[in-house]
Amino acid sequence: MRRFLLLSSSAAIVAAQLRGATEQPQSPWPQQHRILPQADLKDPFPEGPDVICWNYTIPGEPGGELTADQVFSSKDTAFPEGFLWGAATAAYQIEGAAAEDGRGPSMWDTFVKIPGKIANGDTGDVACDHYHRYKEDVKLMKDLGLKSYRYSISWSRVLPEGTGAINPKGIEFYKNLTDELMANGITPAVTLYHWDLPETLSKNGGWLNADTAVAFGQYADVVFDALGDKVKLWFTLNEPWTTSIAGYGQGGQAPGLKNMAENPYMSGHNQLLGHAAAVKVYKEKYQAKQGGKIGAVLSTEWKEPLCHTQVDKEAAERSLVWYLAWFADPIFKGDYPEEMKERVGARMPVFTAQQKQDLKGSADFFAINHYATNLLQGPTDKIAPDNYFSDLNGWIMMDPKWAKGDASWLSVVPFGMRRLLRWIKERYDDPTVYVTENGVSVPNESAMKPKDALNDHMRVDYLKG
Repeated sequence: MRRFLLLSSSAAIVAAQLRGATEQPQSPWPQQHRILPQADLKDPFPEGPDVICWNYTIPGEPGGELTADQVFSSKDTAFPEGFLWGAATAAYQIEGAAAEDGRGPSMWDTFVKIPGKIANGDTGDVACDHYHRYKEDVKLMKDLGLKSYRYSISWSRVLPEGTGAINPKGIEFYKNLTDELMANGITPAVTLYHWDLPETLSKNGGWLNADTAVAFGQYADVVFDALGDKVKLWFTLNEPWTTSIAGYGQGGQAPGLKNMAENPYMSGHNQLLGHAAAVKVYKEKYQAKQGGKIGAVLSTEWKEPLCHTQVDKEAAERSLVWYLAWFADPIFKGDYPEEMKERVGARMPVFTAQQKQDLKGSADFFAINHYATNLLQGPTDKIAPDNYFSDLNGWIMMDPKWAKGDASWLSVVPFGMRRLLRWIKERYDDPTVYVTENGVSVPNESAMKPKDALNDHMRVDYLKG
């Protein structure tokens, strides 16, 4: 397996690298990720004479796990020539200029203005002001030593209504950004969609409407034509799982819809059709003359069985299928996993023969965002009425002794990355892999004094694994 890495980085890392940190306070981050302690018998995990449950040590496997020292000292684990290091952002996250130079509103512009949805009522109207300060930002990237940068295109900055008239100012901005990156020796990598659907399309059903997939192909055509002479690495979608679950199922993200029975599957289905439409345009019109590669960014935690029982092993595998194979199987194999079709039944959309053909092999590589690991326990009965998580049918939990980031779901489990990459290799015939996001949020970092935040021991320890 060839592996390439485009790491997300944080402002704290950038600032520490450029300015230097003068004080060295003791790291507040627990070191449990290095050698996990043995289980306390009082810990509330099920144990019995016929099962071996999670005991806070890395479970054994053939050959054992390499230690960090072994990894760094071995010539067999050295990063190969061409290994690509970088950082990643999303347009709405950083650009600002939300109503400038012809940009139309996205569904996130609408969502953030709903009272109570966003902490402090914050918006992306200004954000990091990257739209106006991109040259300064690229200089910071160069000073940090980045070799690549994955940025997303604001669909509504290029096509304010989602379809139709092109906004020349939007195209100009992304051309200027791309040129600035290349002038500074940084390889551009572009994501076509990072969650900010044009509001006009969202009002018409968004990813629940198959017309959005058609519009996505048309939008991709515009961007390929404008940037493809210089951009050689393309990502159609970023984390369609998150869009489907958080945006259309649970309602915690834009567009804020709540329906966990049908919406996740339908929105995921149309995102896959949009991906296929964009890839078809690229391969038929642009790839031969532009020479780039294209794929989609998927995401999952690693899933470890809580106990060494068949039911928990099956739950862990099923969770990987529901989180990752849900999208990866259509892209690499041409259809949904059989287990999903069987368990979801009539709520699972069906691809036509042509759609299966368009999807199968519609990625030149496997791109994965990975941050955390879960433990899975398989219940004997469904845990709730029919919905995405009851279809998955597994209790998802974390070892309370694992170190965690600021986000409650972000467990620090280094071996999860290795096992996930192995799972991808075996299921998808050893594809080229890009790790497009990985990292950790520092607990309470936003409340720290700058001098404390710059002494970023946590991320140093995290990267050492």
